[in-house]
Amino acid sequence: MYKYNDFDTAFLAERNAQFRAQVERRIDGSLTEDEFKPLRLMNGLYLQLHAYMLRVAIPYGSLNSAQMNTLALLAEKWDKGYGHFTTRQNIQYNWPKLSDVPDMLDALAEVGMHAIQTSGNTIRNVTADHFAGAAADELEDPRPIAELIRQWSTDHPEFQFMGRKFKIAVGGAAKDRAVLKAHDLAVRVVQNDAGETGYQVLIGGGLGRTPMIGKVINDFVPRADLLPYIEAVVSVWNQIGRRDNKYKARIKITVHEHGIDDIRARVDARFALIRPTFLGADQELFSEIKAHFSPPKFRTGSTTPYDTAYKTDPVFRAWADTNLADHRVSDHAIVTISIKKHGATPGDASAEQMRVMATLAADYGYDELRISHEQNVILPHVHKSDLPAIHAKLKQHGLGTANIGLISDIIACPGMDYCALATARSIPVAEQIATRFDDLKLEHDIGHLQIKISGCINACGHHHVGHIGILGLDRAGVENYQITLGGDATWSAAVGERAGPGFAYDEIVPAVERIVDAYLSVRDTAEETFLETYRRVGMSPFKAALYPEAIKKVA
Repeated sequence: MYKYNDFDTAFLAERNAQFRAQVERRIDGSLTEDEFKPLRLMNGLYLQLHAYMLRVAIPYGSLNSAQMNTLALLAEKWDKGYGHFTTRQNIQYNWPKLSDVPDMLDALAEVGMHAIQTSGNTIRNVTADHFAGAAADELEDPRPIAELIRQWSTDHPEFQFMGRKFKIAVGGAAKDRAVLKAHDLAVRVVQNDAGETGYQVLIGGGLGRTPMIGKVINDFVPRADLLPYIEAVVSVWNQIGRRDNKYKARIKITVHEHGIDDIRARVDARFALIRPTFLGADQELFSEIKAHFSPPKFRTGSTTPYDTAYKTDPVFRAWADTNLADHRVSDHAIVTISIKKHGATPGDASAEQMRVMATLAADYGYDELRISHEQNVILPHVHKSDLPAIHAKLKQHGLGTANIGLISDIIACPGMDYCALATARSIPVAEQIATRFDDLKLEHDIGHLQIKISGCINACGHHHVGHIGILGLDRAGVENYQITLGGDATWSAAVGERAGPGFAYDEIVPAVERIVDAYLSVRDTAEETFLETYRRVGMSPFKAALYPEAIKKVA
């Protein structure tokens, strides 16, 4: 993974010293909150419902054991002992004191981490497939491109005060594990008919109050042209995007209003203008970056300990069936560590748990970890013989839940428990759904089913692309939860369809249970997933289950 050079280190030290002085001026009253706000946002510091919140970037979700241990240190020393992993592959600390934030940033800098551009109207943390560099279906590791984009976008003078935030994701595999079509801009590694590797570029995706699926603006951009092409896209949007209404300022609205063909023509014209200014320094930098992402020297050996445990230990087998994925090296596996223990807050990890995961990465995982947008942690490279030992250690620390991709593996935003923008609670709803289906002992029978919950229309919980999406709203001072069905966060992306009227807080879990019961009664086979069933039968049976009284009245 990328390691900071002298320039990176000096740049970060200067930024942190600058922000330390700004914090001191805020504390002594030299800066008002209004004056301080744009300065703190440039450094990832929010003012939440009860306290400040620091959002730390984990670029493209990759980190090593030293970095994870530092995240644990921040949680333990300056917060309440835990951190919250987000859908943007960041980590949030919800309770820091303002006076401590500069020390937190300095501690992060020691291990090559920061909070720059995790907020504000700029290019946010670049995200990636959390199996990057390990997946069996990968065409090319997309992280070097993600790092190139990160370096280009950091403090880019043209893109620091745009109309709204801008989110970029990259993927390099046949399967989309980065929700590419829900991003302002997405880059997908592809090959053309001549066998050359390049990039498909999509724009105009996004969720929030106006969810839209991204559109392809260019099917094949050669490697040397990618960075100037991305700059052309962002530059065009920054120039013509709406600034009269922040709710219409995202690029998805610009694409919708102008049409993809008009935007493509504008981008092509801008690209022709700026391409000659890229004289090759970006490609030299890319070559240097790529060297940082050489795969580890994978060890070889017998997989007998894994084979034996899989045959004889049903608890291990259940975990292996849900939490392991195919690695590009046959005697290795990709391990997804669930931080969605039944009844726990999705995405929260204690300092102790972070240290356990760091130790496992150092001892068994070639010192690599990943954070997924699904709010879990990944050991991307593990020899199969080590899996029983890893599983045993995870169970000791509440990290051995076998539920990846199941109904309790819920994405949820912090909601009204923390966020000043939220209009309803998300965390308790997620906890109650997970606990209910654990009590019913149904989730393995249900199979692959993704629930995503947002506590407001901004959709930080990705509810629009959940198989079952839940949106919490305020209705005359009362929490009301709308349900959408049929959303999809993969390459066949779709925005879910609203089922009907919302449900009160104490009604939402029974409503989800009725949806699941309806699915189990109409699916063709046990192998037919919820999404496949929904696409086959449509909304009708689920609406009938959700609103039986309304159906009776119509009858």
